[in-house]
Amino acid sequence: MEQLKRMALFATVVDKGSMVGAAEALGMSPSAVSQQIGKLEQVTQVSLLHRTTRKLTLTEAGASFYQSCKQIVELAEQAEQRLAELRDAPVGELRIAAPVGFSGPLLTDALAPLLRAHPGLSLRLFFHDEPIDLIEQRIDLAIRVGAQEDSSLVARPLGDWPMLLCVAPAYLARCGTVQGPAQLSSLDWLSLSHDRAQQLTLLGPGGVQQRLRIESRVACNSILSVRQFTLAGMGVSVQPEPEIRAELASGALLVLLPEWQLAPVGIHIVTPRRDAQPAKVRYAIAALRRSLLAG
Repeated sequence: MEQLKRMALFATVVDKGSMVGAAEALGMSPSAVSQQIGKLEQVTQVSLLHRTTRKLTLTEAGASFYQSCKQIVELAEQAEQRLAELRDAPVGELRIAAPVGFSGPLLTDALAPLLRAHPGLSLRLFFHDEPIDLIEQRIDLAIRVGAQEDSSLVARPLGDWPMLLCVAPAYLARCGTVQGPAQLSSLDWLSLSHDRAQQLTLLGPGGVQQRLRIESRVACNSILSVRQFTLAGMGVSVQPEPEIRAELASGALLVLLPEWQLAPVGIHIVTPRRDAQPAKVRYAIAALRRSLLAG
């Protein structure tokens, strides 16, 4: 490493034309510059400069060596410039992991404006309802749902999403009017879980709590599949409100027992580390906050 520093110093001496000029550019004393050039010649066992009282002249070996040293300096400057670009502007590949429910307009609406504004930025999305290893997959940031365990990852709370009991009109027509939580256990349940038996807690008028044990008729690991079974009139499911606004607006899904509420679910933006985030990550976090909290 010291040799690389001396090579960069040597290139500066040649570019400035004198030890004094190089010393001023590097914030060193002329004697310190001269000592480092002497050590460089000692290590290489080659004379690089002819020194006179008026000027410095390159030897033949020094002229050849200078070209290599200059290339090293230029590569170092290019590397610093690239780091500055990554730090200050959203460029490069942005890798985001998210639950499959975000594969619709939620992420598109958030990130399409960012991509349009920054042509040097590309995007790679990974949709999984199960958490993936952010380090192994080189993920820049992940959107995760629910409580986050303590770990080396950094979780930034984004907000809470309401969770709704949903049915299709066709299923409600078959099962009849549902007037209270006591009837829920007898319905066909569709769940985002491989465990058929689940506990459900509802908060009703006046703060009344109702705990239910339900048996899922259909259980799977994809919220989109659960939603499709619900739309097909196969039963009742719990759905995040922001993901089903279009279905609620069109009447394709109905909210069951709207006066009884489920606990909201926390949405987090998770990154491998907090410090020294490149611009692409900072811009993406800001875009996601603006879009996902707008509703």
